[in-house]
Amino acid sequence: MDLFGPSRIKSYGGNYYALVIVDDYSRFTWTFFLTLKNEAFKAFKKFAKLVQNEKYLKIKIIRSDHGGEFQNESFENFCDENEILHNFFTPRTPQQNEVVERKNRSLEELARTMLNEYNVPKYFWADAVSTTCYVLNRMLIRPILKITPYELFKGRKPNVAHLKIFGCTCFVLNNGKENLGKFDSKADEAIFLGYSLTSKAYRVFNRRTLNVEESMHVVFDEVVDLEENPLESNKQITGDEEYIQEALDEMYLNENPPPQSEDHEKCWKSPRGLSLDNIIGDISKGVITRNMNNFCMNFAFVSID
Repeated sequence: MDLFGPSRIKSYGGNYYALVIVDDYSRFTWTFFLTLKNEAFKAFKKFAKLVQNEKYLKIKIIRSDHGGEFQNESFENFCDENEILHNFFTPRTPQQNEVVERKNRSLEELARTMLNEYNVPKYFWADAVSTTCYVLNRMLIRPILKITPYELFKGRKPNVAHLKIFGCTCFVLNNGKENLGKFDSKADEAIFLGYSLTSKAYRVFNRRTLNVEESMHVVFDEVVDLEENPLESNKQITGDEEYIQEALDEMYLNENPPPQSEDHEKCWKSPRGLSLDNIIGDISKGVITRNMNNFCMNFAFVSID
């Protein structure tokens, strides 16, 4: 086990630290988010009771560094009462605890990538770490055993059909929490944040209510987000850029007009009831467009710096 933090930004739930626990055999990983470092023992005590009750087995050995959150009287008393051997690695030698140190690095790097991919607010870093842990348990393959950590620990193959793209736009059903009118919207736009650990549901951030909700009635819009991703699609030209591009193309045609055949000379005809004497200018010149001399008169360039 190891603790990483504090984060510069407080998470949406008010936490600054993350406790990471890894099973040495299966590499199955758990994450617990803490406000203060001294909450590590409380989180481990709760975890130990849950995992021992689930597997009908006792924890034999735990390994950590010499940090004050692990090396204290509460941990020592709990280990003595439950006959757990508490190992410590040598100070300033993190390579001795390389299993959890590598896991910490993987969780942090993947969470950073997921947050920046869709510009998700940084205070959702705890949800990104939790989702990363959830996915790695079901996707990684143990090199020698060729089995995922989930299958090694749970004894069954994981289902990955419900996995979605973190941070994508989704729409959550408003299932009767508010008194809706006949023509009110039945769904709210939300941000997908991960998966519930206590029920079969998705965790989403409702943009209208500004709350994190857990619901199974969610429709995801992953295709639109992939198209808007600049790494996956071509750059979209805005209206101003398109207007400028048309002007540049028109100037190029003015400087380099296409050759015209003598067989297709322009024949100017006057509409019925209209006298050519009322036309202002020389009709033989044709249509006059912008050229290089008046280009700057039609545009205004503004710097954003």
